[in-house]
Amino acid sequence: MPMADIEISAEELQRKLAAGEKVYLVDVRAGWEHDRARIADGPIVPIQELPQRLAELAPPEGAELVCYCHHGMRSRQAASFLRQAGFPQARSLAGGIDRWSLAVDPRVPRY
Repeated sequence: MPMADIEISAEELQRKLAAGEKVYLVDVRAGWEHDRARIADGPIVPIQELPQRLAELAPPEGAELVCYCHHGMRSRQAASFLRQAGFPQARSLAGGIDRWSLAVDPRVPRY
């Protein structure tokens, strides 16, 4: 997957989830941020812990790994790191959970 495709829009992610496609969501925010707002259950691996916790990531075969954070900055860094670490399908939710709340699910709190 070319680096240009590192981001996925909130709308595209929602379509994939609604269609039942395999998506492995990784929250790269701090635990307290996850407690305030989340898209779905999945691993919480704060970006600063990512290098030490790679072994915890176990996306199902054929699943697209999508990182997310608050506004998309940390998740883009995480996806780039994960691609270099052996997860070539890693992507970042463009605009983060904030964009998800605005475009897809207003029940998810903005903070």
